Amino acid sequence: MDALFPTYARWDVTVESAEGAIIIDKNGKSYLDFVSGIAVCNLGHRHPAVVESVQKQLEKFWHVSNLFHTDIQQEVAQKLVSNSDLDAVFFCNSGAEANEAALKLARKYTQKSKVITFKQSFHGRTFGTMAATGQEKIHKGFGPLLHEFVYLPFNDCETLEQTMDDSVAAIMVEVVQGEGGVVPATAGFLKTIEKLCQDYEALFIIDEVQTGIGRTGKAFGYQHFEVSPDIVTVAKGLGSGLPVGAMLGKAKLKETFGPGSHGSTFGGNPISLAAAKATLATIFTDSFLEEVVEKGAYLKQELSKALENQEWVTEIRGMGLMLGIVCKTDAGEAIAALRNDGLLVLPAGPNVIRLLPPLTVSYEQLDQAVNIIKSTLVTEYIV
Repeated sequence: MDALFPTYARWDVTVESAEGAIIIDKNGKSYLDFVSGIAVCNLGHRHPAVVESVQKQLEKFWHVSNLFHTDIQQEVAQKLVSNSDLDAVFFCNSGAEANEAALKLARKYTQKSKVITFKQSFHGRTFGTMAATGQEKIHKGFGPLLHEFVYLPFNDCETLEQTMDDSVAAIMVEVVQGEGGVVPATAGFLKTIEKLCQDYEALFIIDEVQTGIGRTGKAFGYQHFEVSPDIVTVAKGLGSGLPVGAMLGKAKLKETFGPGSHGSTFGGNPISLAAAKATLATIFTDSFLEEVVEKGAYLKQELSKALENQEWVTEIRGMGLMLGIVCKTDAGEAIAALRNDGLLVLPAGPNVIRLLPPLTVSYEQLDQAVNIIKSTLVTEYIV
């Protein structure tokens, strides 16, 4: 008997081992992994630098609680703030927890309650972050949600300007809506949010849980747009598969989160932060990030050529190594067909095939993925 709650629509794949961009199942079948643990394993599976860092920390101590000072928290926090416009870090265990912290901080700092988010957004599945998420399917069945969230159309400056007022504590937005269909924000939209937050004394929160830590070719996705948010949240790619999240905030917010205002028993766990330390040391270099941009452009170009004149494809969109193939019809069967042929990809909403390869993916593996997509979806399978 299965002892797990059936909360996930699991694939018929049981993982035996994984390394780099390759997963091998218990039957010995090899898959090219363009899921990366849902944008988590940005350095691929079992990256040597991460393995070494975690092993070293395992020999020191695993957990002492946040009653104690630990050097590794300071080291990772400093790495995050020195590569961003932010000044202080709160460590937690997940993206949802990072977003919960952001919402609490925004309300406490501004002494206001209303938060604007956007339709088709995704911010988590706790009660607070579920309420922040602009998707009815996420809300359904759970009764009354945390109130005073307003959901507006994404990339719609006019509606946002008409809705904004002095009662708004924060505007929370993704640089690229991941679960919502791999939809990038426009520069004008993000700049409008920034200005409105300044004008109405609200906080500008950017959810970088999926786009952060190099995924778009910058340390943080917002850095493509010449904006400076008050709060940024990260998780997924931060720990290369070990559970860790972080909320980054401007210096003006530090006093609002004083002793007793917020906390996390496991937040800033030294094992997870050992993974984060090695991850950031590898990704936060100019040469690494430039290569992500180049690989992303190459993959988009090759997909465009491979899928040229395919009537079922309406668009290939995204940033860096976060791309979506937009289909005219439901993409579920196509995703299953690709998996059967050895390429693991994700849905993003009902009609988008989402590609999230490790940032360390080779050009040979990019070509391999494009060839599988072409042979499966163009030659053998018609979407």
